[in-house]
Amino acid sequence: MANTDGPSFKPRRKPLLRRIAYGGAVVGVWGAMLGIVLIAYLSLDLPDLENLPAAGSNDTAIVVKAINGATLVRQGPIYGDWISYEQTPKALIDAFVAIEDRSYFDHGGIDGKGLARAVWSNVRAGGVRAGGSTITQQLAKNLFLSSDRTIKRKAQELLLALWLEQKFTKEQILTLYLNRVYFGGGAYGVDAASRKFFGHSAANLSIAESAMLAGLVKAPSRLAPHINPDGAWERARIVLAAMADTGSLSEAAKTKISGQPPKVKASVAGRNIRFYTDWVEMEARRLAPNLRGKSLIIFTTLDPSVQRAASLAVSRGLEDEGKRRNASQAALVAIDHDGAVRAMVGGKDYGKSQYNRATQAKRQPGSAFKLFSYLAALEAGIKPGDRYIDKPTVVDDWAPKNYSNTFSGEMSVQEAFARSINTVAVQVSEKIGREKAAAVAKRLGIRTNVSPVPSLPLGTEEVRLLELAGSYAAIANGGHLAEPYSIVEISSLEGEVIYRRRPTQPRTVLRSDVVEDMSAMLTSVVNWGSGRNAALARPAAGKSGTSQDSRDAVFAGFTSEMTAAVWVGNDDGTPMNNVTGGGLPARIWQDFMTEAHAAIPVRPLLADAAIYAAAATEPGQTRPDGSADEQKKKKRGFFSRLFGGS
Repeated sequence: MANTDGPSFKPRRKPLLRRIAYGGAVVGVWGAMLGIVLIAYLSLDLPDLENLPAAGSNDTAIVVKAINGATLVRQGPIYGDWISYEQTPKALIDAFVAIEDRSYFDHGGIDGKGLARAVWSNVRAGGVRAGGSTITQQLAKNLFLSSDRTIKRKAQELLLALWLEQKFTKEQILTLYLNRVYFGGGAYGVDAASRKFFGHSAANLSIAESAMLAGLVKAPSRLAPHINPDGAWERARIVLAAMADTGSLSEAAKTKISGQPPKVKASVAGRNIRFYTDWVEMEARRLAPNLRGKSLIIFTTLDPSVQRAASLAVSRGLEDEGKRRNASQAALVAIDHDGAVRAMVGGKDYGKSQYNRATQAKRQPGSAFKLFSYLAALEAGIKPGDRYIDKPTVVDDWAPKNYSNTFSGEMSVQEAFARSINTVAVQVSEKIGREKAAAVAKRLGIRTNVSPVPSLPLGTEEVRLLELAGSYAAIANGGHLAEPYSIVEISSLEGEVIYRRRPTQPRTVLRSDVVEDMSAMLTSVVNWGSGRNAALARPAAGKSGTSQDSRDAVFAGFTSEMTAAVWVGNDDGTPMNNVTGGGLPARIWQDFMTEAHAAIPVRPLLADAAIYAAAATEPGQTRPDGSADEQKKKKRGFFSRLFGGS
């Protein structure tokens, strides 16, 4: 019987290895094609790789100069000499390799393990957070790319790192990196950083200095040793530990060097000058708003010797009495009687806090605000000899208290002011109308909102220290507006003048008789009143102020040459330990003024009042103290002294 079933053609399965090989080939071909497309896409906006960009080719700089021409700060790139690989200290190479890229001399531009760790960290974070960059990758980014944290930029960085490894030797790549990397303070390259921070060539770096520089690249602006030496050294000790871990430094050497931080050029006084220069740069943008992209020289009013005296006085006050009395911060501003700022300290240490308490903070001035209430009273006809009674006083269900919590009975207005009697100040304010005191404050340069509340004479409204100093300078110069300023001229590096301050006639804001009476009252504060700690070996006048619970303490005053205001307190507003304006702030003021006036002849208060008054007259107008021609000569001499012109 015939078999009716057809032939069976069951297909034979290919061996497993052949199937894997075939699948791998297909994936490889498609992967190669996609890789080519990806590389082409990433290469579209890559720079010209055959021409390395020149250092500083597109950089701008801002140079801020003092009144004597000395450079206060140079904001912008600073480049030193090129340091070859052979000139580079071995300790510096070991430090960078230990902390930045331990497998640098072994990988081909990309550290696979480090990249894998970075990818995993980014996946967990849900975005680009860690980079896992090798030194070669960092060089690629510094030379060609932005600092944007994007996947595309990271992929381009990897491509460029591979290209650099093919183009240059390891020694050449490391040399390029060390001569281009940013170290903070505007310094690019190890030589610029070494000269800026340590005062010598990078070829002579010690192990401690090398460790400090290697630690800066992680956070150069925050760790720059000229503004944050403690932070820079803390990071350097981590670098030293890494060097010991890699075997490039012995444990004994690490232990010894960790206790011997290198000497950084800048002192606290040098760092604190940045409060002023930061303010200057803000003022420059206000005065000349179209400065973006331009390199500039800004000529300012700051006097380096006066600034040094201010920084040291603040430092001494906080380090000694400040520690005992829970006063962690202070600010000081000193101005000429026309408003030119000669010194500014915005806080204890710029390296730890860049917040400027002289220009940005609004704090209660306490009784230092009584200046405005009593000026309004004098303008209204009240005399320093008028009699008032220090007694319980109530205004709108509010009862002011004296600091002593006692009452002293009848006294003159001058005595009440000198002794800072609060009840009399409120009585005077209510008699003339507290709105008048608020108006006087605004007229003399207080820009913060001042509400005419019953407690206004006691300084419960917040003001800026810089504006308070300007208001006191209006008394010192004989009753003319003294708006604080810092910039005399802004020019380009090529010498083009972009802005120049023009001398202006003084603007009268107070009558001369009112100024004379107030000057006498302020003098009594220093001679026998609440400000005796501010007394100098020359005529001086001023007023102390203390806010409730000693949260703020202020002393503001003047001599024939200069006006200065000091604030002491804590940033978080916590009370100090019995600090009053006539105590620590007055002592800081006295310390500063003594040094600032060391080489200045003694003159009476209001010595320049007549010159200001003459300059404020209309051309050709005569005054009782001289002819029109004599007044013009005085006016020319006055402005020549202030502005260096004719």
